[in-house]
Amino acid sequence: MKIIVLKFGGTSVGTIDRIKKVANIVVSYKKKGFKPIIVSSAMSGTTNDLIKKSRQISNNFVPSEYDVLVSSGEQISCSLIAGRLNHLGYKSQSWMGWQVPILTEGMYGFSRIININKKKIINYLKSGGIPIITGFQGINNKTRITTLGRGGSDASAIMCAKFFKAQKCIIYTDVDGVYTTDPNKLKEAKKIKIISYEEMLEMASLGAKVMQPTSIQDARLNRIDIEVKSSFIKREGTKITKRKNILGNKVIRGISFTKNDAKITLVGVKDKPGIAASIFEPLSKNAINVDMVVQNISADGKETDLTFTIKSDELLKTQRLISKNRKISFKELIVHKDVSKVSIIGVGMIATPGVTYRMFQALAKHNINILVISTSEIKISVLIKKKNTAKAISALHKEFELDKQK
Repeated sequence: MKIIVLKFGGTSVGTIDRIKKVANIVVSYKKKGFKPIIVSSAMSGTTNDLIKKSRQISNNFVPSEYDVLVSSGEQISCSLIAGRLNHLGYKSQSWMGWQVPILTEGMYGFSRIININKKKIINYLKSGGIPIITGFQGINNKTRITTLGRGGSDASAIMCAKFFKAQKCIIYTDVDGVYTTDPNKLKEAKKIKIISYEEMLEMASLGAKVMQPTSIQDARLNRIDIEVKSSFIKREGTKITKRKNILGNKVIRGISFTKNDAKITLVGVKDKPGIAASIFEPLSKNAINVDMVVQNISADGKETDLTFTIKSDELLKTQRLISKNRKISFKELIVHKDVSKVSIIGVGMIATPGVTYRMFQALAKHNINILVISTSEIKISVLIKKKNTAKAISALHKEFELDKQK
């Protein structure tokens, strides 16, 4: 069968008029001879409203009930899409994750799909039906509804593409592809026609909100090509694929940035084995993600200053955990909230010398001071003052000629 998976994000199904447009897109693939499997998010704003309701009920809402609650938004959008397709004369039915079933494991709110029972959906496709499957959810071995984390409908679509051996997986959203940087921040930003899994994973992890990072990782592990397109404009999108499929001479593919980082420095920490683990253990247990880490050791080797970054909304919680941590001692805790992380990303930097110098020189020319640096094989990130973010993005975009992206 010529199966195609089409995933529609919250903005794509955000209104009745948009759902009608989604139905027309689905019909266009049906007319081309495809067997479409549709995965839908909740209508935009619905999940946030459900989360707000849970917080009004309790500050410690039971995780299993939380998943039941927040997964209900997808049920509405899927039913509306199926209803519209039936109105247009096509056989269609909504499917909840537990009806397929989509099997998951892991914590409530952060589960992962481990298997999809294909039999019912395959039989429905063979009968000419168009299944509309709820994204973001599944069922665990206790027959309880689970969710996959915010943006988890991407993961649902990618795993459907894997288990149903789809020829294509297309993610429809409110943007017409992946850009060299946020076009709302820099008007010279250019759409990227093709990007590697690794580059897209770094961009998503560093602030680009086109796709959920774990979903890109799933696509990479299963070698599923993805196309990101707009549901509002008929225009070529961005293809996400393995790096050997990419031809081009761009050293840097894109620039990402964050808006909500905070920097914490512990001054005068006793330098001994295990001290870093003692600092970060309670943060890990409380699901606080630590990002950039820098350690400066004193001349006598007895003390160290440890700097790291977290999301600013975790700042008070982090400060509280550090102050209660009896395993560590330090002279001073310094916090900077008005910081931003700016990163250049590209598989081309692996074999290209001088990229680091060019980045630092471009920032220096604009009097932008670097507070913290971190690197990986295909990424260089710097922490700077938030007020310099737009200036840094513009300088780096020009330095690496991303306005000439092809």
